[in-house]
Amino acid sequence: MRERIKSRAGLADFLQSRRARLHPEQFDFPAFQRRRTPGLRREELAQLVGVGVSWYTWLEQGRDIQVSDQVLERLASILQLNEEERRHLFLLAQGPGPFLSEQEDQKYAPNATTQTILDGFVYPARLFDPRLNVVGWNESANRVFGDYPSRNDRERNAPWLHFMHPSSRIFEVHWEREAWRCLAFLHARYDQYPDDQWLSELIAELQQASPEFRAWWPEHEIVLDCGSLYEINHPLVGRLALHPTVFPMPEQPDLQMIIYTPLAQEDTAAKLSALMTEEDQYHKMIS
Repeated sequence: MRERIKSRAGLADFLQSRRARLHPEQFDFPAFQRRRTPGLRREELAQLVGVGVSWYTWLEQGRDIQVSDQVLERLASILQLNEEERRHLFLLAQGPGPFLSEQEDQKYAPNATTQTILDGFVYPARLFDPRLNVVGWNESANRVFGDYPSRNDRERNAPWLHFMHPSSRIFEVHWEREAWRCLAFLHARYDQYPDDQWLSELIAELQQASPEFRAWWPEHEIVLDCGSLYEINHPLVGRLALHPTVFPMPEQPDLQMIIYTPLAQEDTAAKLSALMTEEDQYHKMIS
């Protein structure tokens, strides 16, 4: 019960942020009335959804109340949510994740079968834990994204690397876009695990150190997938254009594998092949 109540904190903030983006004139409500905050009022949204004001207020306050699929569909439509935001709404309202804070000291790692799968891919493949740490990789990923064995735990965390490591702004062709997506992915995870101390400490660290993170976090943007294009500037072979695809891991459901297949532009496939054969140059680069 405690984890379900905690998970509703993310739902409450998410609903408030999306309600604030709507304009009363979109729904024929008078816009001339004095409004202390932007967007629709709670009573206006409750009227549009067809629920009581008290009930919707409880939902936005994060109380543990039952919500039907029909109400969630209507709410998603009125709030004009995209498909990812709709999925996130249903996840928070009806399917809270496991209570990660009971596992703060747990170190995720690929088992033998998962590592064999990683190693079987010709193209770069990385394994991420629920806190967006890279916990597994194959040799191709090691050569494309950097020397993982030499990195510390923080440097293997995707949000930390995006916002805190200067090299990411050079390495990524579209740094701002990728950093924004990474933050939105982190926000989705934090909404699912709002009581996780490890995530809370990471977010506090990033808010203090990064002006971009500090400015974007209150927008409560949500991303649940990796997009269709990831471009990097590799120090040995130049620009690479990759298509990331997420694969669930049935044997280790807490982990996600991302495979990066080459796209036609930038002659990426040939460059990946060359990178895997340039043994001397690669080891000189990382030494």
